[in-house]
Amino acid sequence: MNTNYFRGKRILVTGACQGIGRGIALELWRNGATVVALSNQEANLKRLKAEYRSIETAAVDLTDWDRTREVVEELGDFDGLVNCAGVCITEPFLECSPRSFDITMSLNVKAILNVSQIVASKMIVKKIKGAIVNISSQASMAALANHTAYCASKAAVDSMTRVMALELGPHNIRVNSVNPTVIMTDLGRQAWAEPVKANAMKSKIPLGRFGEVQEVVNVVVFLLSEGASLVSGTSLPVDGGFLAT
Repeated sequence: MNTNYFRGKRILVTGACQGIGRGIALELWRNGATVVALSNQEANLKRLKAEYRSIETAAVDLTDWDRTREVVEELGDFDGLVNCAGVCITEPFLECSPRSFDITMSLNVKAILNVSQIVASKMIVKKIKGAIVNISSQASMAALANHTAYCASKAAVDSMTRVMALELGPHNIRVNSVNPTVIMTDLGRQAWAEPVKANAMKSKIPLGRFGEVQEVVNVVVFLLSEGASLVSGTSLPVDGGFLAT
């Protein structure tokens, strides 16, 4: 990969305060991009800014449609966008509540629609050859017990990614999704700390292990780069072979 490619590029990363989103923001920053980190976690944004002063930050609740549009509009133009913000509420199918479903769809799907509409519209006006990456999940393609709302939302992300690629492609904007397995973020380590639960999932992964944040980051950075110049409309598993079984 051309390590100078991201110099002079401006990239927005949502959900950039922790986990995969933070890893993506920092890797892009290391590669010379001007990074704008967007999150609803103001305290974490302040910590990120204190540690990496050249990273720009913006705070907004992405489930607030109108306020999100105001904030993202004010941020200016971008060459790239990573939609990483998301939520996972686990409930058995028969107990999945309307509230849980609405919260999940609002953040995991509707927020991507909202932010991407604003960013892509500006790319088109400014004739920016852009790239958008949506963080999906292996759960978009495989049923996971107690993940009704989450699985539905990530399937919607993949479907919307394909439509975005179709309609934005003529404007030289590429759109792809990345579909990780369980990733060992701080939250991931907590959620999968129980050995029986963890081993049951690992037994379905041919490589026999969960993923690390950097392994997802590497794929996202590739899809944003010129190395993926003909890649668009894909949903790329980073799952150790889980979806192959």
